[in-house]
Amino acid sequence: MSTTAHDVSVSEAAAPSFEGWTCPMPLRDYPTIVLGHGGGGQLSAELVEHLFLPALGGADAAALADSAVLTLPGARIAYSTDSFVVRPLIFPGGSIGTLAVHGTVNDLAMSGATPIALSVGFILEEGLPMATLARIVHDLGAAAREAGVRIVTGDTKVVERGHGDGIYINTSGIGVVPPGRNIGPTRVSAGDVILVSGTIGDHGMAIMSQREGLEFETTIQSDSAALHTLVAALLDAAPGTRSLRDPTRGGVASSLNEIARASNVGLVVREESVPVRPAVRAACELLGLDPFFVANEGKLLAIVPAAEADAALAAMRAHTLGRDATIIGEAVDTHHGMLVGRTGIGARRVITMQIGEQLPRIC
Repeated sequence: MSTTAHDVSVSEAAAPSFEGWTCPMPLRDYPTIVLGHGGGGQLSAELVEHLFLPALGGADAAALADSAVLTLPGARIAYSTDSFVVRPLIFPGGSIGTLAVHGTVNDLAMSGATPIALSVGFILEEGLPMATLARIVHDLGAAAREAGVRIVTGDTKVVERGHGDGIYINTSGIGVVPPGRNIGPTRVSAGDVILVSGTIGDHGMAIMSQREGLEFETTIQSDSAALHTLVAALLDAAPGTRSLRDPTRGGVASSLNEIARASNVGLVVREESVPVRPAVRAACELLGLDPFFVANEGKLLAIVPAAEADAALAAMRAHTLGRDATIIGEAVDTHHGMLVGRTGIGARRVITMQIGEQLPRIC
């Protein structure tokens, strides 16, 4: 990072003030980091808004998206980075290697970008079986080739036994955003329609069923997939698409809450319309979990103008990764900044972001 004569050194900078940090659970109440700070809920939001953004000079927290769109001479690019710490490393439907590619490709796609290149960084723990590493690296390479993106640079570090939990992976990605394309949560307005590309909760419950040794009539498979071709088909059919989001940590509920807050409109979801596989629903009921908060790695949420909703739905259903797409709700000019669920019996409930997370270490 370059510096100028006007830069202030770290030692000279004022210490962060904890006094202005707000409810529901101010960071000052946590003397140490807890798992919930990485869970995509309110603790994560507090950490970003009150510690990282002020210290690093970032943007308004409400406007943050899955990737940053940068305007350069002659081009607009999307740039994103993500780290993967999933446990177990290999699971039904994928591995930490496939997840590392799909997660970053999808973050770029949610800005309407065409992904072109990735970096990859490996942190390996002493004692990791070479066969496990080979499987993960093979999966990562195959996923990149299938997605049509190149791995152009990378890094490897090894830490002592007991300090790395096998392997952690970081990927960063670059994509190209076409001229005139402007997708983001602040563009949502009352009257827009909410769509989901398929069943929710598959990835999180695939991970959890492996950890807990749960057996069902059918194996729950992760939905991990690269979504950029689905996004391309959607945007061809609905060029006025307002916002896209892949509901990973914190699930559908957290993603829609973030969009409602950024746009300052109300969002209403018809809960019976949200598709959930029977095995996933059964696993959630067994473990006392809500599918709305369970992570997904191969699904997207799209908010489109009402006039383009039917075309968007048809385009998604025509794509392999969107066959179970459905309309699940709409944006309204009431209860601004809030997500409300409409139940099957006509009742309504406010769906808030969780403080931490239901399932740690799932992506």
